Order: sequence, then C-alpha cells, then structure tokens
Amino acid sequence: MRCQLLSIVLFVSMLPGAANGEERDSEPAWTVQVDPLTTALGFVHVQLERRLARAFSIYAGPHARLFRGLGADESEDHKGYGLEVGARWFFLARRGAPAGAWAQVRGVLARVSKDDQSQAGGYVSALAGYTFIVSHRWVFALGLGVQYINYQAAGVGTEGVLPAAHTTVGLAF
Repeated sequence: MRCQLLSIVLFVSMLPGAANGEERDSEPAWTVQVDPLTTALGFVHVQLERRLARAFSIYAGPHARLFRGLGADESEDHKGYGLEVGARWFFLARRGAPAGAWAQVRGVLARVSKDDQSQAGGYVSALAGYTFIVSHRWVFALGLGVQYINYQAAGVGTEGVLPAAHTTVGLAF
C-alpha cells in the first residue's frame, strides 16, 4: 500500500508544472483525496472530486468499513461496503472550486454486515469547511457539521444524529 501511494505521489510530482515552481495556466479542476480521520475510525473513503462550475463541485468514491476504529467497542466488528457521493458549494472562494470555503452535503449508501446478517445502511451529512491547495498540487481540507447515521447490522453499530467531521489530504490535477 505504501509503495502504491509513493508511486502515485512520484508520478503526479513529475507532471508538467510540478518542477522548478512552475505555475499552471489555470487552477486544478480535479482532486483525489483520502480522509485520515474517518480511516482512524474504521471507515475508508477515497473521493474523486470534479469542478463543474466556478463555485460548485461534486465528488464520488468507494466507501468501506474494514476494521474496528479507534474508541470502538470490541463487539463492533461489523463491515460495510458502498459508495459515497457529495456536492460542495464554494462561497467566498478567491480561486473557485475546488479550493476555498465551502458548504457540503454528502451521503453514503452501504451494505452493512455482521456474521450472517446484512442490511442497507449509511449516513447523510451537512458540513462547512475549507480546502487548501498548495503549489497547485497538494490538497488539505477540514470541515465540521452534523449527520444522521444508520450504520448497523445484527444489532451492532450506530444510529442517530451526531457531529460530522471532514479531514482530507490528497492531490489536485
């Protein structure tokens, strides 16, 4: 896994505009991001984001709950696989999407399973935050909000209204 990530970073770093501090003619329109906070909690997300208009972007990517995260009870060994989608409105953005202050809605639909039982689960969130793009290449984002989650199988998991957080690192292109 680390070797694959290093290969991707090296490849992207060699793209035009990465060497000698060259600036691109236009801002990046795409990002690929991972969320280290949700990964620590057991949920793995990869987001492929695309600017659709100056102040608007959408993203989608795979979602998986592969392991019991930090602070989870030992009985919480359920798994989940699905899709995450979201839309961001970049208000007050100097450069426009996908950088600057944003408001976001996102949703996850997943198949949640434990032992021989499985059911549909997921969550919806509303958040506000900020995305930084450094050197036209490196993406860092933070956000806070609220979510409704129903992510359980065989009586194990979480349901209810909870705080939502967004942290990502990634690459812009």
